[in-house]
Amino acid sequence: MSGPSLSVAKVGGSHLAENPELRAVLADLAAGADGACIVVPGGGPFADAARTAQASLGLDDAFAHRLALDAMGRMAELFCALEPRLTRCADPAALADLARAGRAPVWDPVALKAGHAAIPETWDVTSDSLALWLATEIGADRCILVKSAPVPRAADLAAVDWGALAARGLVDAAFPAFAAAYPGAIILRGPPETATRRARATA
Repeated sequence: MSGPSLSVAKVGGSHLAENPELRAVLADLAAGADGACIVVPGGGPFADAARTAQASLGLDDAFAHRLALDAMGRMAELFCALEPRLTRCADPAALADLARAGRAPVWDPVALKAGHAAIPETWDVTSDSLALWLATEIGADRCILVKSAPVPRAADLAAVDWGALAARGLVDAAFPAFAAAYPGAIILRGPPETATRRARATA
């Protein structure tokens, strides 16, 4: 894909527990700290509610998966409310153009509720894998996962054992397979690195 380099940045819903940190991360992305960038929201408490509903009502995995996609859509709205420079977008074909125009789109994955052959409808696939799937689909140069938990410090994650990180719960169970199909760079950012980047930006 021609034009400036493009990033997909997944921001987990667990960041809601740290409101100032979440606002700072979203402000960085909206300001172009990673250049042209598409934000992928986690499901946060809305996805937790879907898990609870499945457990209590005996919902099947496919239906719970669709609820989790809805949860990401609600988080997309929430992110835009917290950072007005972000733009919610449910059209995958428009995301790259919006990002390169400086609009900082937040992806609402509602279109995936119709199903996709490459995406299993189970809890093995969360917003981590969906961000990597999107990055592959649109030809993004980088997929960035902004985590609230500590991450490996290595700058080059090409040799990371994604299976081991999935077993630790740092990425979802489907992530290693999606990572094997992605030709770009995968970057993990934890709280210390996020805070350091923010301090440098405001110095």
